Amino acid sequence: MAGRDFGHHLGLPRALSGLPLSPLVPGYGALVAAQHSAGLRHVGEALAPAGVGLAVLDGLYVPSGARGRRRVDEALLNDLSRAATPSGTVAGLLADACRRDPQAPRRIVLYQLIGLLQDRPAAERPSAAAELGVQPAEAAGLVAAARLRPALDRRQRDAAESLADAWKRHRLHRVRALLEQLPKSGRDQDLETLRATLAARLAVVDAALKAAREADGRRDAKAASEEYLRALHEAADDRRALRGLVRVHGPRGGRPALLHAELAWEQVELSWQDTEAEEDHDWRLLCLFRDAKGAARVREVALDSTGLTARDTAVALGSTVRYAALPVRDGRATGPPLVSHRVLVAPDVTGLTLADGPRRVAGSWQQPPGAADVTVECTGPEGTTGQLRPGTGGFTATDLPVGSHAFRVVCHYRAPGGALVLSPGVRATRTVHPWPEPVRTLTARADGEALRVDWTGAQGAEVRLVRWPGEAPAPGTELRTDELPPRLDEGGGLLRPPAGSLRLASVAVLGERALTGPAVDVETLSPVTGLAARRLPDGQAEITLDWPDGAGHLSVAWELLDLSEGGSTGGERTVTAHAFRRGGLRLPVGPRGVRIRAAGAPRSPDAVVIPATTADVVLPPDAAIDYRLVRPPRKFFGRGGGPTVLRVTLSAPGGHPSVPEFVCVARSGTLRPRSATDGTTVLRIPGTDLTRHGMVEQELPAAPCPAPYTLRGFLLGEHAAAVRLEEPSPATLVVR
Repeated sequence: MAGRDFGHHLGLPRALSGLPLSPLVPGYGALVAAQHSAGLRHVGEALAPAGVGLAVLDGLYVPSGARGRRRVDEALLNDLSRAATPSGTVAGLLADACRRDPQAPRRIVLYQLIGLLQDRPAAERPSAAAELGVQPAEAAGLVAAARLRPALDRRQRDAAESLADAWKRHRLHRVRALLEQLPKSGRDQDLETLRATLAARLAVVDAALKAAREADGRRDAKAASEEYLRALHEAADDRRALRGLVRVHGPRGGRPALLHAELAWEQVELSWQDTEAEEDHDWRLLCLFRDAKGAARVREVALDSTGLTARDTAVALGSTVRYAALPVRDGRATGPPLVSHRVLVAPDVTGLTLADGPRRVAGSWQQPPGAADVTVECTGPEGTTGQLRPGTGGFTATDLPVGSHAFRVVCHYRAPGGALVLSPGVRATRTVHPWPEPVRTLTARADGEALRVDWTGAQGAEVRLVRWPGEAPAPGTELRTDELPPRLDEGGGLLRPPAGSLRLASVAVLGERALTGPAVDVETLSPVTGLAARRLPDGQAEITLDWPDGAGHLSVAWELLDLSEGGSTGGERTVTAHAFRRGGLRLPVGPRGVRIRAAGAPRSPDAVVIPATTADVVLPPDAAIDYRLVRPPRKFFGRGGGPTVLRVTLSAPGGHPSVPEFVCVARSGTLRPRSATDGTTVLRIPGTDLTRHGMVEQELPAAPCPAPYTLRGFLLGEHAAAVRLEEPSPATLVVR
């Protein structure tokens, strides 16, 4: 029966005589992904309903009508691709492949069908061919093809399916490596043609490389560049041509590179300018490096959206890399590359800061995340160099002499091969300056209304006494002189602090540097002003004063002036500002003379208190003068037996030093005189007489004014307000 062996005469015109080992279609991976997404076993199922009646031997056909068939061409594939289904997407990709190569759809279907049959046992292949939708008349030929074509393992299939993409990108060495993985059966004529074409193109590459090396020997850089570029144009993955171009066009003698490469943490940032006159080209960025075994390698780096910048995040710490940016068109180099300087991928620390202190320098930095270790070298003013062992993120070098000290901070990395690689290092210089000796102790005591301060330590330094605006820094804090608040002293130990509480701190100063010392709390009391006292009838005294600003408490004391009668000598009371303003102040002083003193009370029990002048006032004894008319007793027939007498009595326990003059005034009628001048003066009794005798009686003159008249007494003199005048009923003072 005809058709038993694929490739024999089957009675079908244009039957294939070769068996495809590779689909040889660029973008085959995307096609397979769309096929799997559509749930198809092979792409032929996207061409006919359920893939039934598919013919592959004499071209690629699908059923059409009741008994006819239709060749699969670009027009059919375009019609099928218009369906909004996953199968339509597969048909669209096949249409793209057909436009490039009309034989591509049949090669793809035949390649996939043979592969599917080879995955089945030989006995099951006839039934499997029918299950896959192949026409019954062609099933035997397809089974024969699966028997004759070499079976490919997974690695060989990957190579076969990658060939077209590598060839399209002009990766000739990649194509050669893939072809070497495939069997040389001679049955795939397209593959044999590819091998022959590849050999011819590689011969062109070898000839160009030979010419480039000869030009290198003549030191003809231009000719060498042209030949290397010709080789790279032919084989885009030729590392020899790429390294030759990098060597020829690399920057010389420390000159800036056209391809700028800057090392950052865990990446290399690259940028360049478009130097090509023509704009219809792209850029291909390559990284040249050596692997862990020291072999030269080339890796492609993805470009940013601008096309002229990139970030290489795949660099290995501890390695040395170089970059080349090639202008390309259709995957081929169109001009010489832009080459960067070599970059040692060993980032240094960032943010290095140095601060000096007494005989020391402290440093801090941000350490790169991949650094295995960090070391610090210190070179002193005499040129001697020593190693410091830093801690995490910094170091402190102590016992340093005065002078300039240079520091170099180096990061250590493990290269891919295991070698220890050092970063270039960050250098900085700091000068150790003379610092003052600190103040050891600080003492203060009140000296009258001033403060006397003494200290120990700070030999050879200037000591300042200051008041910090906020919380005082701890003793030993290192500062600059321009950071200090204004001093309170005038260079000596005696000062007059302002009223209120403050923390007086000491600072030792030497040049521009200062050390804070101990502090003491000082409270300066404000004086009490406006102190006055007024007696009340119940033996108390009402105290008035001007409350000092900022004072929380006042201490008020009273002392009896006359102690002849024994008893209490006085007392003391602490008064708060709130209580004083709310209810005033009354003291139980009694009737005797008393001295009242008022002074501020300290708020803090631990503060050094500077007292203020004590305010005092003397409240005389509780003295009173009363007077009354003593009329003679009446005799028979209603006549008086003698003159009318005015009796004036002084009541002053313990005596009174200042008794005013008593004056009696008469006024006609029954209205009382309003003042000592509102009427006729009847009599005067000096205060000395009252003090000496206690009681004085004087006769009234006969008819000092027309009767009836009314009498009234008054106290005159500077002490009139210090003595109470007790007046009798006005009716008893009318004389008729």
